[in-house]
Amino acid sequence: MRALFLLMIFGGSLAQWSVVPALSLGGVTPDLPLVVTVFLALRRGPETGLIGIQALTKALAGFGMGLLVGRLWVSSPLVQVPGLVLLTLAEGLVRYFLLQLFHFPASLGALMVHVILPQALYNGFLGSACVLCMTVAVAMRSRMWT
Repeated sequence: MRALFLLMIFGGSLAQWSVVPALSLGGVTPDLPLVVTVFLALRRGPETGLIGIQALTKALAGFGMGLLVGRLWVSSPLVQVPGLVLLTLAEGLVRYFLLQLFHFPASLGALMVHVILPQALYNGFLGSACVLCMTVAVAMRSRMWT
C-alpha cells in the first residue's frame, strides 16, 4: 500500500507536471492524479480513494505555515522546529477528523499513540537535523568567501 501511495503521489505529480500539458485540448488539461485515484478506488475499495485526504491536509498545513511568514520570527530554529512538531500534530488531527467523515475505523487514542505523536517527534528530529545542516552549510560558505 505504501509503494502504491508513493507511486500515486510522485508519479501522478510528475506526470501532471510533465506529460499532461502535452495532452491539453483547447487549454483544458486532465487531472491525472484524480483519474488514477478514482480508478484505484474503484478497483481496491474506499480506503484507496481516501489518499486524497493526505494531499489535502498537507496542502492546508503548508498554506497555514506560509501565512505565518511576517507574523512570527520564522527564521529562528526555536520557532521552526517546534512549529514543525505542532503543525504535524495539527495535520494529523485534521486528517483524523476528515477520515471520520468517511467512518474510518480507528480511535483517536490509538492513532495519536501509534501514528501522530511518533510522526511529530520524528519530524521534529529530522527538522532539527535539517536546521543544523543548513547552519553548518551557511557557516562553511561564509568561511570560503572570506
